[in-house]
Amino acid sequence: MEETLKTKKEGTRQKIEIIGSFSKSQLISFPSIGEVVEGKLIEKNAKTLFFDLGTLGVGTISGKEYQRAGQDIKELKIGDSIFSKIINLDDEDGYVELSLKEAGKDMNWAKLQEKVENKELMDVKIVEANRGGLIAKIYEVPAFLPVSQLSTDHYPRVKDGDKEKILEELKKFIGQTLQVQIIDINPSEEKLIISEKAETQKKIKEIISKYQVGDVVEGEIGGIVDFGAFIKFPTDVAEEEKIEGLIHISELDYKLVKSPQDIVKVGETVKAKIIDINSDRVSLSLKALKDDPWKLIGEKYKKGDEITGQVIKFNPFGAFVELPDGLQGLLHVSEFGSEKKMKELIDIKKEYKFKIILIDPEDHKIALGLQNETE
Repeated sequence: MEETLKTKKEGTRQKIEIIGSFSKSQLISFPSIGEVVEGKLIEKNAKTLFFDLGTLGVGTISGKEYQRAGQDIKELKIGDSIFSKIINLDDEDGYVELSLKEAGKDMNWAKLQEKVENKELMDVKIVEANRGGLIAKIYEVPAFLPVSQLSTDHYPRVKDGDKEKILEELKKFIGQTLQVQIIDINPSEEKLIISEKAETQKKIKEIISKYQVGDVVEGEIGGIVDFGAFIKFPTDVAEEEKIEGLIHISELDYKLVKSPQDIVKVGETVKAKIIDINSDRVSLSLKALKDDPWKLIGEKYKKGDEITGQVIKFNPFGAFVELPDGLQGLLHVSEFGSEKKMKELIDIKKEYKFKIILIDPEDHKIALGLQNETE
């Protein structure tokens, strides 16, 4: 055995010396640092593995690389062939230094790249959760599943978008298996992004293509968040196939909606009008099927009229006022000179008398001025 290693070692040294006299074109087929090569185990001891690399000579896995290999080398027997990565072409003893761990890492990324090219679906087990999403491991490579890439059934619908509550919902997936697809891969940055909804998006796009803006659908309110309500409506493809769309809070009613729960409840069946279709997303409106009170506002009120309303909200450019019929008017901050002065002179939830200084039914706008008590 010692003679074999000696011969291989001398062959490696001789080869390294000869390299200097070759042109670059003649060395194209010669392995270099970073390449993955196949070798047959010819000797094994407590600290080093020796591999026959054919014409390249003898390769070794020792020291730090031996420790890093860990479990991967325990079952290896003399004569077994494995792939490893060249990290040094000529160590102090003339051997080719190899890394089993680095080779496995490269091969794992190669297998992942193949799955990307084949658009392959795979089952992964969730091992961790953070505020941004879930983490799984594929071939020992950490894969990130962003919240935005969860299926509609798994998307955490938390009131007011509380990040801590979202994290608690995400933690419930730890230990569960989800079917995903790789949507972004970058081995050099060790970035692997997966999606649970990538495959379903294709089906949804096909189903949505049968609908048009203006269609009226009937469905069930499946979830309510601070910015609106989700509605699931059946399709003519199959009974179990349903599309989920969003009714934004601004599309729930013509009047100012403080909370979507004031208008709809989970489990309630409603009719809604499709107002936008964007790829796999559907936007709907409840108010589009209701009578528009602004159409009659021009007949009911005119500039200069006095009207009573309740201050419901402040913002830097004024105060929103709830008027009769549930409509909303704006009392501009310029009426007071500053936001601070405005908050000193009027209070939230209190009623005041106002004068209409501008009315535009078409754009759904009413500008107000505060009526002085002496007027």
